[in-house]
Amino acid sequence: MFAVWEMRARAPMLPLRLFAFRGFSAGNAAIFLLNASLTGIVFFTAQFLQVSLGQDPLGAGLRLLPWGVAPFLIGPQAGRLADRIGERPLVVPGLLLQAAGLAWIAAIAAPGLAYAAMLAPMFVSGAGFALALPALTKAVVGSVPRGDIGKASGAFSTMRQLGGAFGVAILAAVFGMAGSYSSAASFSDGFAPAAAAAAGLALAGALAGLALPGRHIPAEPTRADQALAPQQATASP
Repeated sequence: MFAVWEMRARAPMLPLRLFAFRGFSAGNAAIFLLNASLTGIVFFTAQFLQVSLGQDPLGAGLRLLPWGVAPFLIGPQAGRLADRIGERPLVVPGLLLQAAGLAWIAAIAAPGLAYAAMLAPMFVSGAGFALALPALTKAVVGSVPRGDIGKASGAFSTMRQLGGAFGVAILAAVFGMAGSYSSAASFSDGFAPAAAAAAGLALAGALAGLALPGRHIPAEPTRADQALAPQQATASP
């Protein structure tokens, strides 16, 4: 229904022609799956640390911080690297790293697991996220004509939020088939397949990333861009 309305609207909120740009369509699919994977696993890992490993809420939150170390260290460099080599060489390996880290967590999840054993897979998945996110942002926003950048940015943010909600729902369904909150062991029984499902979502995101252009090619300017160009030139000092 939304697509039909947008096709008929004189000034659509999300012009469907933007999906003809590979960077926009593949980038939005990849960020949806990336955020589904990450949000879902963070939601359940915080509970795993409390229910299965006996941490209090504050302790569980502090133990999630290592997930943010890799993005803090790698994110700025990844953004600059995307300008040099393109988005796909960062997005695909990044999502594969995220999938590998989450599959590692799924393989070791058990009651009484030493927290130190989670540090390496958390860092690996965080590093993958840090590589992929700046490149995906650039792919989506940079692939459309200049006059559509605001719409592309809004679509990108919306897909991130929808992906997060989708990821929590999918992982909750997987968790509910195998585990429960009745004991540490039963929670671990559900957490391991939920983490594996998060790894699968990241892997699907890597496949979506393969559809990104190898190198960024600026979109042709629209008539609106061309009309604005003389005004911008006149306004320039």
